[in-house]
Amino acid sequence: MTQQLPEDIVKLSYEQAREELVAVVSQLETGGATLEQSLALWERGEALATHCENWLNGVSQRLEQARARVEEQQDD
Repeated sequence: MTQQLPEDIVKLSYEQAREELVAVVSQLETGGATLEQSLALWERGEALATHCENWLNGVSQRLEQARARVEEQQDD
């Protein structure tokens, strides 16, 4: 099952999403938010974490493809 991410999160770079995720975690750890606010923060954090993971998976795939191309060139 693929999670549909909010458009504003999809537009973030990895670094921007990571920074916001750190801020969300800090807010949750600090406490003081209502239950509804905490739930909204948690959901946003989950979406940010998914976005970061998607970025990293994409980078990993690109690295593997680049390695395969280099190996192919070396075999020729």
